[in-house]
Amino acid sequence: MQPAASPIQSATSGAGQSAPGGQRERFAADELAIVLSHYNLGVIESIAEFNRGSRRAPKLLITSESGRYLLKRRARGKDDLNKVRLTHALQRYLAAQQFPLPRLIGTAFDDDSMVVWRSGVYELFEYINGQPYPHSLEATYEAGRVLALYHELLTEFRLDPPSSMGSYHNQGMVDQGLAAIPSSVPPEEGLDSLLQALGETFHCAAEKVEALGFSQWPKQYVHGDWHPGNMLFRDNRVVAVIDYDSARQLQRITDVANGSLQFSIIGGDQDPSQWPDHVDESRLKRFIRGYDGVSILSRAEIQALPWLMAEALIAEAVLPIAITGSFGRIGGTGFLRMVQRKTQWITRSADALISLVGG
Repeated sequence: MQPAASPIQSATSGAGQSAPGGQRERFAADELAIVLSHYNLGVIESIAEFNRGSRRAPKLLITSESGRYLLKRRARGKDDLNKVRLTHALQRYLAAQQFPLPRLIGTAFDDDSMVVWRSGVYELFEYINGQPYPHSLEATYEAGRVLALYHELLTEFRLDPPSSMGSYHNQGMVDQGLAAIPSSVPPEEGLDSLLQALGETFHCAAEKVEALGFSQWPKQYVHGDWHPGNMLFRDNRVVAVIDYDSARQLQRITDVANGSLQFSIIGGDQDPSQWPDHVDESRLKRFIRGYDGVSILSRAEIQALPWLMAEALIAEAVLPIAITGSFGRIGGTGFLRMVQRKTQWITRSADALISLVGG
C-alpha cells in the first residue's frame, strides 16, 4: 500500500522516523485488544504487521469478515488532537464527495474517527490495494488532474478555527536553517559561499512571486505535501491519496508548484553530484495539463510556478540538513550543491518553463 516517492522524497526514506534504538514500534497485546474493541469489524481472520512508513507509527493490516483495514497509532508529535480532528474532518468531507482516499472507519459507539487510549491516538482506515507511481506520462497527468479535483472540492470547505500554517514560500526558517548548517555538517571549503548563494536564490525567487501579487490571491485548503509517495495508482489511475497532516489554508499554487517539482525532478543514486540539473519537461507539462483539465491556472499563477518550485526545493533540503547534517542517507553539503545546481537551472529556465506549461 505504500507508494514510491519522488527522488527527493526517496532520499529521506526513514529519515527521522526511527523509534528509540532504531527499532520499529509495535502494538502490545492488551493495547490492540482494547483499541479493536471500539470497532465493529466482525470476526477477525488475520492480523499482520505493516512495516512501512514511520517506524514511530506502528501499523497493522487487519483482515476480517467485513473487509481489510489498516490500524495505525500516530507517532509522537503527530498526535495533537486538534490537528488530527481537523485532518479527519477534511478527509470525511472529501470521502463524502467520492474523492479517492482511504476511508476512515468510525468507532462502533459514536462513529468517532479516532480512538484515544492512555497517551495514544489510533486511526482505522479501509485498506486500498494500489501500486507506486509508475512514472508514466499518463499517471503524471492523472496526478495533476486529481490535485485540481482536490482543490475544486475544497473551495468552499471551512473549519473553525481555520488551519493557516505557513508554507515553503518566503519561509523565514530557511534563513535560520542556512545559518545553522555550518554547525551541523563537516567543515568544507566553499560552504559559506554555497549557503550564501542558496539564500540569495531563495529570496530572489520569493520576491519574484510576491511581485506577481501572491499575497492577495485567495486561500483555500491545500494538501501541503503533494508528491508521488502520497498516492496509490492502478493502471495509471490514482486510487488513493494519503497523508493529510500538512493540510492548511494557502494559495492553491503552492500545491501545484510542489507537485510540479516532485513529479518532474530527476534524481539518481546516492551521489547527488551525478544528478542532472534539468527537470523532466514532458512530465512537468503533463502534470499541468492534468490540472488544467479540471481547473485553469491564471497567467499570474503560471508565472509564479518556476520560482515557487525553486523555493520548495531549497526549503525542503535546508531544514532537515540544518538539524541532522544530512538529507536522509546523503551527506548534507553534497546534497545542497545539487540543490543549488537544480535551482539555478530552474530560475535560468523560468521563461522557457512558463512558456512550456502556459502555451
